[in-house]
Amino acid sequence: QVELVESGGGSVQAGGSLRLSCATSKYTYDTYCLGWFRQAPGKEREGVAAIATGGANIRYAASVKGRFTISRDNEKNTVYLQMNSLRPEDTAMYYCAACNSGGTFDYWGQGTQVTVSS
Repeated sequence: QVELVESGGGSVQAGGSLRLSCATSKYTYDTYCLGWFRQAPGKEREGVAAIATGGANIRYAASVKGRFTISRDNEKNTVYLQMNSLRPEDTAMYYCAACNSGGTFDYWGQGTQVTVSS
């Protein structure tokens, strides 16, 4: 069973920072690529960032490139999303997800809320 547990969301003012964490099992961490998605009320889910199992292949949405950084911690089986220079439009529920070798995100966490006020 693939379990993804997000934490680190909260409320910040524009320009602030937050770091989201997604804790997994060692099996999940070693087997699946991991990514972050977000969904704001009334909007479609958007891919934010993804990182391959080895950590060498990383992708970002254009809207967050240069502000957000995704990383993996091999000792803690955890993937992080460091979010800097936050904007009100970053407000959303953020989800951690795991993708199979075909690139399909099959497994999802419960989400953590990020709210950025102006």
